[in-house]
Amino acid sequence: MAGRGRAEQVQSPREFYGEELRLRREAAGLTQSELGERVICSGSLIAHFEAGRRKPRPDLAERLDAALGTEGFFVRMLRTLDTFRFADHFAAAADAEQLATVIEEYAPILVPGILQTEAYARAVFRAYQPQAHPDELETKVVNRLRRAQILADHDSPHVWVILGENVLGTAVGGPAVMAEQLRHVAELGRSGRVLTQVVPRAVGAHGAMGSMLSLMRFADEPDLAYVEGTHTGVLHDDPAVVGRCRYAYDLARAAALPPEASLALLETAAEEYDHEH
Repeated sequence: MAGRGRAEQVQSPREFYGEELRLRREAAGLTQSELGERVICSGSLIAHFEAGRRKPRPDLAERLDAALGTEGFFVRMLRTLDTFRFADHFAAAADAEQLATVIEEYAPILVPGILQTEAYARAVFRAYQPQAHPDELETKVVNRLRRAQILADHDSPHVWVILGENVLGTAVGGPAVMAEQLRHVAELGRSGRVLTQVVPRAVGAHGAMGSMLSLMRFADEPDLAYVEGTHTGVLHDDPAVVGRCRYAYDLARAAALPPEASLALLETAAEEYDHEH
């Protein structure tokens, strides 16, 4: 029960918005279809709002307030959604990350967010959202760099990162950006702040290769597991699911090079990128 309680506390803003909409609708004695008729939209769209899958336009939020007598609540909450720092699928994981005492990550293609340099993060966001306004991209970069502040404390959280070798070969942002990024990861490893390992391509298939995986431990709460794909992510608190994720992570760790050999591989790759620019 404790794990489920924490997961509810760190629900995403859209999930909170949707839950409030459902509660206010039910209190008014309306079905989704009936509310939809009053605010000039379909009942299925109301269902999407309540599930946290979509957010209403400002004019529709105004009509929701009028229909439910909520005195501007849904319009004000909509502004909160528009200014929230992280993508909805990652919001709960970002909050949990700040409370963790141990973070263990497996990354198959990209350097994990808390280890990214400014230039690397900018290149990642630009690739995902090539048509986004520059100001929006810069806000995302700043917020990602803020996440890395958890590494300022040398003792907590303990961070263990396993990278697929494809992370080293995927030239995000070009040679100069990659050289800086790989050197940054290696320096964190050399300093003892982050324990880093690399799974060589030659290993072939292994248990964690499908998705980015983050396992989080806490001082007085059950573990969480966050699994992310392209524009999607799920935070798990079910012990059985977390256990399967941990087993997959352990399989990747068993396949990885020792830390010293991994750091040497990172440094060699950084030097090779240096020679390309």
